[in-house]
Amino acid sequence: MEEDKNLPLVSSNSDGYSLGMVLLLACMVLSWIFIHRWNQRHKKGPKTWPFVGAAIEQFMNYNRMHDWLVKYLSELRTVVVPMPFTTYTYIADPANVEHVLKNNFANYPKGGTYHSYMEVLLGDGIFNVDGELWRKQRKTASFEFASRNLRDFSTVVFREYSLKLSSILSQASFNNQEVEMQELLMRMTLDSICKVGFGAEIGTLAPSLPDNRFARAFDTANIIVTLRFIDPLWKMKKFLNVGSEALLDKSIKIVDDFTYSMIRKRKAEIEEERGTGKNNKMKHDILSRFIELGENPGSNLTDKSLRDVVLNFVIAGRDTTATTLSWAIYMVMTHSHVAEKLYSELKSFEEDRAKEENVKLLQINTEDPESFSQRAMQYAGFLTYDSLGRLYYLHAVITETLRLYPAVPQDPKGWTEDMPGQGLCISPNEDGSGLIV
Repeated sequence: MEEDKNLPLVSSNSDGYSLGMVLLLACMVLSWIFIHRWNQRHKKGPKTWPFVGAAIEQFMNYNRMHDWLVKYLSELRTVVVPMPFTTYTYIADPANVEHVLKNNFANYPKGGTYHSYMEVLLGDGIFNVDGELWRKQRKTASFEFASRNLRDFSTVVFREYSLKLSSILSQASFNNQEVEMQELLMRMTLDSICKVGFGAEIGTLAPSLPDNRFARAFDTANIIVTLRFIDPLWKMKKFLNVGSEALLDKSIKIVDDFTYSMIRKRKAEIEEERGTGKNNKMKHDILSRFIELGENPGSNLTDKSLRDVVLNFVIAGRDTTATTLSWAIYMVMTHSHVAEKLYSELKSFEEDRAKEENVKLLQINTEDPESFSQRAMQYAGFLTYDSLGRLYYLHAVITETLRLYPAVPQDPKGWTEDMPGQGLCISPNEDGSGLIV
Protein backbone atom coordinates (compact mmCIF):
# COMPACT_ATOMS: atom_id res chain seq x y z
CA MET A 1 0.00 0.00 0.00
CA GLU A 2 2.91 2.32 0.73
CA GLU A 3 4.23 1.78 -2.80
CA ASP A 4 0.83 2.79 -4.18
CA LYS A 5 0.88 6.00 -2.17
CA ASN A 6 4.32 6.92 -3.44
CA LEU A 7 3.46 6.48 -7.14
CA PRO A 8 1.74 9.87 -7.56
CA LEU A 9 4.72 11.54 -5.91
CA VAL A 10 7.09 9.97 -8.46
CA SER A 11 4.78 11.02 -11.31
CA SER A 12 4.62 14.57 -9.96
CA ASN A 13 8.40 14.80 -9.78
CA SER A 14 8.68 13.49 -13.36
CA ASP A 15 6.14 16.04 -14.64
CA GLY A 16 7.96 18.81 -12.85
CA TYR A 17 11.27 17.74 -14.36
CA SER A 18 9.76 17.65 -17.89
CA LEU A 19 8.14 21.06 -17.43
CA GLY A 20 11.45 22.45 -16.22
CA MET A 21 13.25 21.09 -19.27
CA VAL A 22 10.63 22.59 -21.58
CA LEU A 23 10.92 25.97 -19.89
CA LEU A 24 14.73 25.80 -20.02
CA LEU A 25 14.63 24.88 -23.72
CA ALA A 26 12.16 27.68 -24.43
CA CYS A 27 14.38 30.17 -22.61
CA MET A 28 17.40 29.02 -24.60
CA VAL A 29 15.56 29.35 -27.90
CA LEU A 30 14.18 32.78 -27.01
CA SER A 31 17.61 33.90 -25.87
CA TRP A 32 19.12 32.65 -29.13
CA ILE A 33 16.52 34.54 -31.15
CA PHE A 34 17.01 37.67 -29.02
CA ILE A 35 20.80 37.56 -29.47
CA HIS A 36 20.41 36.88 -33.20
CA ARG A 37 18.12 39.87 -33.59
CA TRP A 38 20.23 42.07 -31.27
CA ASN A 39 23.30 41.45 -33.41
CA GLN A 40 21.37 42.77 -36.42
CA ARG A 41 20.29 46.08 -34.88
CA HIS A 42 22.93 48.03 -36.85
CA LYS A 43 22.95 45.75 -39.87
CA LYS A 44 21.79 47.10 -43.20
CA GLY A 45 19.70 44.91 -45.44
CA PRO A 46 16.83 42.50 -44.73
CA LYS A 47 16.51 41.30 -41.14
CA THR A 48 16.71 37.55 -40.67
CA TRP A 49 15.40 34.98 -38.22
CA PRO A 50 16.92 31.64 -37.22
CA PHE A 51 16.08 28.78 -39.59
CA VAL A 52 13.87 30.83 -41.94
CA GLY A 53 16.34 33.62 -42.78
CA ALA A 54 14.66 36.61 -44.45
CA ALA A 55 11.69 34.58 -45.68
CA ILE A 56 9.25 36.31 -43.31
CA GLU A 57 10.16 39.80 -44.48
CA GLN A 58 10.16 38.69 -48.10
CA PHE A 59 6.70 37.13 -47.82
CA MET A 60 5.34 40.26 -46.09
CA ASN A 61 6.62 42.41 -48.95
CA TYR A 62 5.74 40.08 -51.81
CA ASN A 63 3.13 42.44 -53.28
CA ARG A 64 5.71 45.25 -53.32
CA MET A 65 8.77 43.11 -53.94
CA HIS A 66 10.53 45.47 -56.33
CA ASP A 67 10.05 48.53 -54.11
CA TRP A 68 11.28 46.51 -51.14
CA LEU A 69 14.44 45.46 -53.01
CA VAL A 70 15.10 48.91 -54.46
CA LYS A 71 15.05 50.37 -50.95
CA TYR A 72 17.93 48.11 -49.91
CA LEU A 73 19.77 48.23 -53.24
CA SER A 74 19.80 52.03 -53.22
CA GLU A 75 21.80 51.84 -49.99
CA LEU A 76 23.94 48.76 -50.51
CA ARG A 77 24.14 47.93 -54.26
CA THR A 78 24.51 44.28 -53.18
CA VAL A 79 21.87 42.70 -50.93
CA VAL A 80 22.18 39.21 -49.46
CA VAL A 81 18.86 37.53 -48.67
CA PRO A 82 19.24 34.24 -46.74
CA MET A 83 16.41 31.76 -47.25
CA PRO A 84 15.76 28.38 -45.57
CA PHE A 85 17.46 26.25 -48.24
CA THR A 86 19.45 28.76 -50.26
CA THR A 87 20.70 32.33 -50.30
CA TYR A 88 19.91 34.98 -52.91
CA THR A 89 22.39 37.74 -53.65
CA TYR A 90 20.84 40.71 -55.44
CA ILE A 91 23.20 43.02 -57.34
CA ALA A 92 22.49 46.38 -58.98
CA ASP A 93 25.88 48.02 -59.34
CA PRO A 94 26.43 48.67 -63.09
CA ALA A 95 29.96 47.27 -63.04
CA ASN A 96 28.81 44.04 -61.40
CA VAL A 97 25.85 43.73 -63.75
CA GLU A 98 28.15 44.16 -66.75
CA HIS A 99 30.53 41.61 -65.26
CA VAL A 100 27.74 39.02 -64.97
CA LEU A 101 25.71 39.66 -68.12
CA LYS A 102 28.52 40.54 -70.53
CA ASN A 103 32.18 40.20 -69.56
CA ASN A 104 31.93 36.78 -67.86
CA PHE A 105 28.59 35.51 -69.13
CA ALA A 106 29.70 31.86 -69.34
CA ASN A 107 30.49 31.81 -65.61
CA TYR A 108 26.91 32.72 -64.67
CA PRO A 109 24.45 30.15 -66.05
CA LYS A 110 20.86 29.93 -64.86
CA GLY A 111 21.83 26.88 -62.83
CA GLY A 112 20.02 23.78 -61.69
CA THR A 113 17.88 25.48 -59.05
CA TYR A 114 16.32 27.96 -61.48
CA HIS A 115 15.75 25.18 -64.02
CA SER A 116 13.98 23.02 -61.44
CA TYR A 117 11.70 25.90 -60.40
CA MET A 118 10.65 26.82 -63.94
CA GLU A 119 10.86 23.48 -65.77
CA VAL A 120 7.17 22.67 -65.35
CA LEU A 121 6.27 25.76 -67.41
CA LEU A 122 9.33 26.62 -69.51
CA GLY A 123 10.64 23.08 -69.99
CA ASP A 124 13.90 23.15 -71.95
CA GLY A 125 13.09 26.37 -73.77
CA ILE A 126 15.59 29.16 -74.37
CA PHE A 127 14.88 30.93 -71.06
CA ASN A 128 15.46 27.82 -68.98
CA VAL A 129 18.61 26.19 -70.39
CA ASP A 130 22.33 26.86 -70.56
CA GLY A 131 25.32 25.92 -72.66
CA GLU A 132 25.03 24.37 -76.10
CA LEU A 133 21.26 23.93 -75.94
CA TRP A 134 20.86 27.65 -75.23
CA ARG A 135 23.27 28.67 -78.00
CA LYS A 136 21.52 26.47 -80.54
CA GLN A 137 18.08 27.87 -79.72
CA ARG A 138 19.36 31.44 -79.68
CA LYS A 139 21.00 31.05 -83.08
CA THR A 140 17.85 29.53 -84.58
CA ALA A 141 15.54 32.13 -83.01
CA SER A 142 17.77 35.03 -84.12
CA PHE A 143 17.74 33.74 -87.67
CA GLU A 144 13.97 33.24 -87.72
CA PHE A 145 13.14 36.64 -86.21
CA ALA A 146 15.44 38.31 -88.72
CA SER A 147 13.49 36.75 -91.60
CA ARG A 148 11.30 39.10 -93.59
CA ASN A 149 8.32 36.73 -93.58
CA LEU A 150 8.04 36.48 -89.79
CA ARG A 151 8.72 40.20 -89.40
CA ASP A 152 5.96 41.16 -91.81
CA PHE A 153 3.57 38.59 -90.33
CA SER A 154 4.21 39.93 -86.81
CA THR A 155 3.61 43.51 -87.97
CA VAL A 156 0.26 42.59 -89.50
CA VAL A 157 -0.81 40.67 -86.37
CA PHE A 158 0.09 43.41 -83.90
CA ARG A 159 -1.58 46.01 -86.11
CA GLU A 160 -4.75 43.90 -86.24
CA TYR A 161 -5.02 43.57 -82.48
CA SER A 162 -4.07 47.20 -81.88
CA LEU A 163 -7.10 48.16 -83.98
CA LYS A 164 -9.29 45.88 -81.87
CA LEU A 165 -8.02 47.61 -78.75
CA SER A 166 -8.58 51.01 -80.34
CA SER A 167 -12.21 50.10 -81.08
CA ILE A 168 -12.82 49.00 -77.48
CA LEU A 169 -11.29 52.22 -76.13
CA SER A 170 -13.31 54.38 -78.55
CA GLN A 171 -16.56 52.79 -77.43
CA ALA A 172 -15.60 53.19 -73.78
CA SER A 173 -14.78 56.86 -74.38
CA PHE A 174 -18.10 57.59 -76.09
CA ASN A 175 -20.00 55.79 -73.33
CA ASN A 176 -17.95 57.50 -70.61
CA GLN A 177 -16.85 54.12 -69.19
CA GLU A 178 -13.81 53.35 -67.08
CA VAL A 179 -11.44 50.65 -68.31
CA GLU A 180 -8.68 48.60 -66.70
CA MET A 181 -5.94 49.53 -69.16
CA GLN A 182 -3.38 46.95 -68.12
CA GLU A 183 -5.93 44.14 -68.34
CA LEU A 184 -6.81 45.22 -71.90
CA LEU A 185 -3.14 45.38 -72.82
CA MET A 186 -2.54 41.93 -71.33
CA ARG A 187 -5.36 40.56 -73.44
CA MET A 188 -4.08 42.30 -76.55
CA THR A 189 -0.52 41.03 -76.17
CA LEU A 190 -1.66 37.49 -75.30
CA ASP A 191 -3.87 37.32 -78.38
CA SER A 192 -1.11 38.81 -80.50
CA ILE A 193 1.71 36.59 -79.32
CA CYS A 194 -0.46 33.45 -79.53
CA LYS A 195 -1.28 34.37 -83.14
CA VAL A 196 2.43 34.90 -83.87
CA GLY A 197 3.46 31.83 -81.85
CA PHE A 198 0.72 29.29 -82.66
CA GLY A 199 -1.03 30.91 -85.60
CA ALA A 200 -4.17 30.55 -83.43
CA GLU A 201 -6.93 33.00 -82.56
CA ILE A 202 -7.80 32.70 -78.85
CA GLY A 203 -10.09 35.74 -78.72
CA THR A 204 -9.58 37.22 -75.25
CA LEU A 205 -9.58 40.81 -76.56
CA ALA A 206 -13.24 41.56 -77.11
CA PRO A 207 -15.65 44.20 -75.71
CA SER A 208 -17.25 41.54 -73.48
CA LEU A 209 -13.81 40.55 -72.06
CA PRO A 210 -14.53 36.80 -72.36
CA ASP A 211 -12.94 34.26 -70.08
CA ASN A 212 -10.43 31.86 -71.65
CA ARG A 213 -9.21 28.65 -69.99
CA PHE A 214 -5.77 28.76 -71.59
CA ALA A 215 -5.22 32.42 -70.67
CA ARG A 216 -6.37 31.88 -67.07
CA ALA A 217 -4.28 28.72 -66.66
CA PHE A 218 -1.23 30.37 -68.23
CA ASP A 219 -1.44 33.32 -65.81
CA THR A 220 -1.94 31.04 -62.81
CA ALA A 221 1.03 28.84 -63.73
CA ASN A 222 3.24 31.89 -64.27
CA ILE A 223 2.38 33.27 -60.81
CA ILE A 224 2.88 29.98 -58.96
CA VAL A 225 6.27 29.10 -60.49
CA THR A 226 7.44 32.60 -59.57
CA LEU A 227 6.28 32.08 -55.98
CA ARG A 228 8.55 29.04 -55.76
CA PHE A 229 11.55 31.36 -55.40
CA ILE A 230 10.37 32.49 -51.96
CA ASP A 231 8.30 29.47 -50.89
CA PRO A 232 10.59 26.98 -49.10
CA LEU A 233 7.76 24.43 -48.84
CA TRP A 234 6.93 24.17 -52.54
CA LYS A 235 8.67 20.80 -53.00
CA MET A 236 6.74 19.32 -50.08
CA LYS A 237 3.46 20.69 -51.48
CA LYS A 238 4.36 19.27 -54.88
CA PHE A 239 5.10 15.84 -53.37
CA LEU A 240 1.79 15.86 -51.47
CA ASN A 241 -0.03 17.51 -54.42
CA VAL A 242 -1.69 20.12 -52.21
CA GLY A 243 -2.14 23.90 -52.18
CA SER A 244 -0.56 26.01 -54.89
CA GLU A 245 1.29 23.04 -56.40
CA ALA A 246 -1.96 21.12 -56.93
CA LEU A 247 -3.40 24.19 -58.67
CA LEU A 248 -0.21 24.43 -60.73
CA ASP A 249 -0.61 20.85 -61.95
CA LYS A 250 -4.16 21.57 -63.12
CA SER A 251 -3.07 24.79 -64.85
CA ILE A 252 -0.15 23.14 -66.64
CA LYS A 253 -2.43 20.38 -67.90
CA ILE A 254 -4.72 23.00 -69.49
CA VAL A 255 -1.72 24.83 -70.99
CA ASP A 256 -0.23 21.60 -72.34
CA ASP A 257 -3.53 20.32 -73.73
CA PHE A 258 -3.97 23.55 -75.69
CA THR A 259 -0.35 23.69 -76.86
CA TYR A 260 -0.13 20.05 -78.00
CA SER A 261 -3.48 20.34 -79.76
CA MET A 262 -2.09 23.33 -81.69
CA ILE A 263 1.03 21.33 -82.61
CA ARG A 264 -1.02 18.39 -83.87
CA LYS A 265 -3.36 20.69 -85.78
CA ARG A 266 -0.53 22.60 -87.44
CA LYS A 267 1.31 19.42 -88.42
CA ALA A 268 -1.88 18.04 -89.96
CA GLU A 269 -2.42 21.28 -91.92
CA ILE A 270 1.14 21.20 -93.23
CA GLU A 271 0.76 17.59 -94.36
CA GLU A 272 -2.57 18.37 -96.00
CA GLU A 273 -1.11 21.35 -97.87
CA ARG A 274 1.76 19.21 -99.11
CA GLY A 275 -0.63 16.52 -100.21
CA THR A 276 -2.60 18.98 -102.30
CA GLY A 277 0.51 20.76 -103.57
CA LYS A 278 -0.44 24.07 -101.91
CA ASN A 279 2.84 24.77 -100.16
CA ASN A 280 2.41 28.47 -100.95
CA LYS A 281 -0.11 28.62 -98.09
CA MET A 282 2.50 27.75 -95.47
CA LYS A 283 1.93 29.88 -92.38
CA HIS A 284 4.66 32.11 -90.99
CA ASP A 285 3.94 31.69 -87.26
CA ILE A 286 6.77 30.52 -85.01
CA LEU A 287 5.30 27.04 -84.53
CA SER A 288 5.06 26.41 -88.28
CA ARG A 289 8.61 27.60 -88.83
CA PHE A 290 10.00 25.31 -86.12
CA ILE A 291 7.97 22.36 -87.40
CA GLU A 292 9.70 22.89 -90.75
CA LEU A 293 13.09 23.09 -89.04
CA GLY A 294 12.31 19.89 -87.14
CA GLU A 295 12.11 18.01 -90.41
CA ASN A 296 15.77 18.69 -91.15
CA PRO A 297 18.10 15.73 -90.51
CA GLY A 298 19.60 15.81 -87.03
CA SER A 299 17.29 18.50 -85.63
CA ASN A 300 15.77 16.20 -82.96
CA LEU A 301 12.78 18.53 -82.45
CA THR A 302 10.05 16.53 -80.70
CA ASP A 303 6.53 17.74 -79.87
CA LYS A 304 7.85 18.48 -76.36
CA SER A 305 10.62 20.63 -77.86
CA LEU A 306 8.09 22.51 -79.98
CA ARG A 307 5.90 23.06 -76.92
CA ASP A 308 8.83 24.49 -74.96
CA VAL A 309 9.96 26.77 -77.80
CA VAL A 310 6.55 28.34 -78.37
CA LEU A 311 5.63 28.78 -74.69
CA ASN A 312 8.96 30.50 -74.02
CA PHE A 313 8.19 33.03 -76.75
CA VAL A 314 4.66 33.54 -75.43
CA ILE A 315 6.09 34.39 -72.00
CA ALA A 316 8.74 36.63 -73.57
CA GLY A 317 6.26 38.63 -75.64
CA ARG A 318 3.18 38.85 -73.47
CA ASP A 319 3.73 40.33 -69.98
CA THR A 320 6.85 42.28 -70.94
CA THR A 321 5.10 44.16 -73.75
CA ALA A 322 1.89 44.77 -71.80
CA THR A 323 3.59 46.12 -68.67
CA THR A 324 5.89 48.36 -70.72
CA LEU A 325 2.91 49.81 -72.60
CA SER A 326 1.04 50.32 -69.31
CA TRP A 327 3.92 52.27 -67.79
CA ALA A 328 4.50 54.22 -71.01
CA ILE A 329 0.86 55.36 -71.11
CA TYR A 330 0.99 56.30 -67.44
CA MET A 331 4.20 58.29 -67.88
CA VAL A 332 2.88 60.12 -70.96
CA MET A 333 -0.33 61.04 -69.10
CA THR A 334 1.64 62.42 -66.15
CA HIS A 335 4.05 64.46 -68.32
CA SER A 336 2.06 66.82 -70.52
CA HIS A 337 5.07 68.17 -72.42
CA VAL A 338 6.00 64.63 -73.47
CA ALA A 339 2.42 64.01 -74.60
CA GLU A 340 2.48 67.18 -76.74
CA LYS A 341 5.78 66.26 -78.42
CA LEU A 342 4.61 62.72 -79.01
CA TYR A 343 1.33 63.91 -80.54
CA SER A 344 3.21 66.33 -82.78
CA GLU A 345 5.50 63.58 -84.07
CA LEU A 346 2.65 61.14 -84.71
CA LYS A 347 0.59 63.81 -86.48
CA SER A 348 3.53 64.79 -88.73
CA PHE A 349 4.16 61.12 -89.46
CA GLU A 350 0.54 60.64 -90.50
CA GLU A 351 0.58 63.67 -92.80
CA ASP A 352 3.87 62.63 -94.43
CA ARG A 353 2.71 59.06 -95.01
CA ALA A 354 -0.59 60.29 -96.46
CA LYS A 355 1.33 62.38 -99.00
CA GLU A 356 3.57 59.44 -99.87
CA GLU A 357 0.57 57.16 -100.37
CA ASN A 358 -1.29 59.96 -102.17
CA VAL A 359 -4.41 59.55 -100.01
CA LYS A 360 -6.64 62.07 -98.28
CA LEU A 361 -6.95 61.87 -94.53
CA LEU A 362 -10.44 60.95 -93.35
CA GLN A 363 -12.35 63.44 -91.25
CA ILE A 364 -13.40 62.62 -87.70
CA ASN A 365 -16.95 63.23 -86.51
CA THR A 366 -16.77 63.68 -82.74
CA GLU A 367 -20.34 62.37 -82.43
CA ASP A 368 -19.74 59.22 -84.46
CA PRO A 369 -17.49 56.50 -82.99
CA GLU A 370 -17.36 54.79 -86.36
CA SER A 371 -15.44 57.72 -87.84
CA PHE A 372 -12.76 57.22 -85.19
CA SER A 373 -12.47 53.55 -86.15
CA GLN A 374 -12.13 54.40 -89.83
CA ARG A 375 -9.44 57.00 -89.13
CA ALA A 376 -7.61 54.54 -86.88
CA MET A 377 -7.67 51.93 -89.66
CA GLN A 378 -6.28 54.47 -92.10
CA TYR A 379 -3.52 55.41 -89.64
CA ALA A 380 -2.69 51.74 -89.05
CA GLY A 381 -2.22 51.30 -92.78
CA PHE A 382 0.61 53.82 -92.65
CA LEU A 383 2.43 51.76 -90.01
CA THR A 384 4.82 49.25 -91.51
CA TYR A 385 7.93 47.63 -90.07
CA ASP A 386 10.14 50.08 -91.98
CA SER A 387 8.07 53.23 -91.42
CA LEU A 388 8.12 52.74 -87.64
CA GLY A 389 11.82 53.59 -87.75
CA ARG A 390 10.89 57.23 -88.37
CA LEU A 391 9.22 57.64 -84.99
CA TYR A 392 12.32 58.71 -83.08
CA TYR A 393 10.56 60.44 -80.20
CA LEU A 394 8.22 57.49 -79.66
CA HIS A 395 11.28 55.23 -79.57
CA ALA A 396 12.84 57.52 -76.95
CA VAL A 397 9.64 57.43 -74.85
CA ILE A 398 9.57 53.62 -74.86
CA THR A 399 13.30 53.39 -74.16
CA GLU A 400 13.08 55.78 -71.21
CA THR A 401 10.08 53.87 -69.86
CA LEU A 402 12.11 50.66 -69.98
CA ARG A 403 14.95 52.37 -68.13
CA LEU A 404 12.65 53.57 -65.35
CA TYR A 405 10.41 50.50 -65.25
CA PRO A 406 12.27 47.54 -66.76
CA ALA A 407 10.00 44.85 -68.17
CA VAL A 408 12.27 42.17 -66.67
CA PRO A 409 13.49 43.78 -63.44
CA GLN A 410 15.21 40.62 -62.18
CA ASP A 411 17.38 38.10 -63.99
CA PRO A 412 18.19 35.06 -61.81
CA LYS A 413 21.62 33.52 -62.34
CA GLY A 414 23.78 30.87 -60.79
CA TRP A 415 27.57 30.87 -60.89
CA THR A 416 30.24 28.25 -61.16
CA GLU A 417 33.31 29.76 -59.45
CA ASP A 418 34.62 32.86 -57.72
CA MET A 419 36.44 35.35 -59.92
CA PRO A 420 38.43 37.58 -57.52
CA GLY A 421 39.73 40.81 -58.93
CA GLN A 422 37.22 40.75 -61.79
CA GLY A 423 34.35 42.71 -60.34
CA LEU A 424 31.96 40.49 -58.43
CA CYS A 425 33.37 38.04 -55.90
CA ILE A 426 30.93 36.08 -53.76
CA SER A 427 31.00 32.42 -52.82
CA PRO A 428 28.53 30.25 -54.76
CA ASN A 429 26.05 27.90 -53.15
CA GLU A 430 26.69 24.17 -53.59
CA ASP A 431 24.18 24.03 -56.46
CA GLY A 432 25.57 27.17 -58.06
CA SER A 433 22.38 29.15 -57.45
CA GLY A 434 21.37 32.37 -55.86
CA LEU A 435 22.57 35.36 -57.88
CA ILE A 436 19.85 37.75 -59.05
CA VAL A 437 20.78 40.68 -61.31
